[in-house]
Amino acid sequence: MRVIDASGAIYGRLSAYVAKRLLEGEEITIVNASKAVITGNKEFIIEKFKERLDIGSVRKGPYYPKTPENILRRSIGDMLPKKITKGKEALARCRVYRNTPPDIEKEKVEKVDGVVTDKVSGIITLGDLSKELGGY
Repeated sequence: MRVIDASGAIYGRLSAYVAKRLLEGEEITIVNASKAVITGNKEFIIEKFKERLDIGSVRKGPYYPKTPENILRRSIGDMLPKKITKGKEALARCRVYRNTPPDIEKEKVEKVDGVVTDKVSGIITLGDLSKELGGY
């Protein structure tokens, strides 16, 4: 089992990396999902996510998540083939946590190369986005 720290990691790149590893059969746990970042104009990002929430109806959906761990988990799931067993089993091997749980603190936590932001202007964390959406 791999434990990945999402602090400062770019949301889409992290999702793609994890989805690929899940399809290869690895079990992955992601911690600190609320500290993952989305790059771009903050107001535009919030507006786009709020538009998604307004789509559909309460009875029929689609239902979009509001919490950081579920936003990240859904983006990973969207990158997996949902209609075949392989994709469903892959998503079942993924665990996402808002912070670091006490039982995982003892394990080796790794940062993924190539997905961490260094000097990017215009970012919003999933935790801040979740607060704007009303899900925190």
